[in-house]
Amino acid sequence: MLPLVHEIEAQKVEQQSSASSDSVLSDMHKVVNTAEDDRAQVNADQELLQRQYELAQLDRTSKANWEMIKKLTVCGVAFLNDAYDMFAINIVAMILGFVYYNDATGSAKNTVPKKWDTLIKIAVQIGCLLGQLIMGRLGDKIGRTTVYSAGLMIAIITTIASAFSSSMVRGFNVFIVLFIWRLLLGFGIGSDYPLTATIVSEYASVHNRGKLMAAVFSFQGFGNVLAPIVSIIVLACFAQSIDHDVRSLDYVWRIIIGVGCIPGVSTLYWRLIMTDSERFRRVNDRALGPSDESTTVDTESEKLFAQQASTGSASPAAEELPAAEEPPAAGARETVLAIPDEVRPRRAKTFVQYFSEWRHLKVLLGASIAWFSLDVAFYGINLNSSIVIGAIGFAGDIRADQPSRYIIRNCLGNIIINLLGSVPGYWISVFTIERLGRVRIQLLGFAALTVLYLILGFGYHQILDKSSGAFIFLFSLAQLFQNFGPNVTTFVIPGEVFPTRFRSTAHGISAAMGKLGAVAAQGGFFQLKDIGGKDEWINRLLQIFALFMLLGFLVTFWIPESKGKTLEEICDEREEFY
Repeated sequence: MLPLVHEIEAQKVEQQSSASSDSVLSDMHKVVNTAEDDRAQVNADQELLQRQYELAQLDRTSKANWEMIKKLTVCGVAFLNDAYDMFAINIVAMILGFVYYNDATGSAKNTVPKKWDTLIKIAVQIGCLLGQLIMGRLGDKIGRTTVYSAGLMIAIITTIASAFSSSMVRGFNVFIVLFIWRLLLGFGIGSDYPLTATIVSEYASVHNRGKLMAAVFSFQGFGNVLAPIVSIIVLACFAQSIDHDVRSLDYVWRIIIGVGCIPGVSTLYWRLIMTDSERFRRVNDRALGPSDESTTVDTESEKLFAQQASTGSASPAAEELPAAEEPPAAGARETVLAIPDEVRPRRAKTFVQYFSEWRHLKVLLGASIAWFSLDVAFYGINLNSSIVIGAIGFAGDIRADQPSRYIIRNCLGNIIINLLGSVPGYWISVFTIERLGRVRIQLLGFAALTVLYLILGFGYHQILDKSSGAFIFLFSLAQLFQNFGPNVTTFVIPGEVFPTRFRSTAHGISAAMGKLGAVAAQGGFFQLKDIGGKDEWINRLLQIFALFMLLGFLVTFWIPESKGKTLEEICDEREEFY
């Protein structure tokens, strides 16, 4: 009996020893796994710090030089050219009425029918929408400058083709042919929005990025003025021929459109030799996977990481990183936590993964809806500025006046309105955007436009009856706050608030939503303007525009302020990886 008891006790001791050994092994595995996780986190933070250090160095070295001036000039001319091509159609549509409907009677005389007028005005907007989406995405995949050059070549070819549009003997008339070529022209123009914004934002330094982006975009104002100036010059050259035979205007509209390719041709070479920014190349290399070079951490960034690890402080801002020329501290490598030989690289989130999170999606929605809301009014008014000018009596009588006189007066009205409100608004934004901030300017613009469109909408007929000068003043003030406000900021903000790997795509989506607003205004709302009589419903349209301005004001609160921050700080680059 006694040996049996001893045997049972021995088995119990053995089981306890085995359980204790298993527990020890389990604890050891946990310790090893925790250590591996800690080392992986160290590597991730180390890589992040190295990345921040490199990009901060780029911000420091981004100073004004001849190369930057050349790039900014090319980008500025792009928007001058785009604005000319888009808004010259106002004048061309008037001229086409004299050329093709001079023999019509009654109210149809010298006027393009509504369906054809809408078709040729909406063509570029549809093309832009497609170009912004497709070329914006390609800008992130292929490279900014490659797609940028391709877009310009498409625009040049289609501009020339548009100028030679004519009716087929059997088949499409001149308006359908013009629609097709201008649709393709819009596709080329569409590439300029996301690519110009990303190119300028990635080359500029943190302290002047907003100013440079706004300045480039403000060349659009010069394009708006250039179109009527060129039209007046060409009309003056053909004035006698036009008065003798109105069909001479057929030369005029073709020349006006054709001139639109000159700025593009003059800058094509400089676009072809442009290179992608160092920031874009480095970010793409890191996203594709770590190279031997990318896993080597220099002494300076190691020192910073050691300080951060010991103090528990957050990652330093780019401005606080030490300059490259500072000598490394003695023994810096001894202070760094141990780095394993095998580095586990951080995995970059895809576009869908990144924007599936609400904190990122709301920024994209805010930028897109704000641009959509603005362009409903912006293009609704500007593509039909001849209606406003006619309403204030500046254009004259389309059926009684000489064609050249009528068109020239309309062009002068366009110039006056643009110089009074549009052009100054652009440049006020340029000189205040780094002081006031993007979001504040956008909120101010939307608020002012909401009030002005309500005044113009509810007091439209009363103001026109009592004082055309008051109407011009209020309309010009609305033009001012369009550009010293959301027209500039809706372009600038998407170029800053998204990660470099998605910046062109996200900007293209935001811009495409704007063009969707332009299509909605031209193809939808402005088809209602003649309810109750010619132009009798314009006051209602202005009231509708006020509602869209209010919507733009509200969604602006989803957008973060980017003033004074590096591109990596704005979107928190740690959110790009998992």
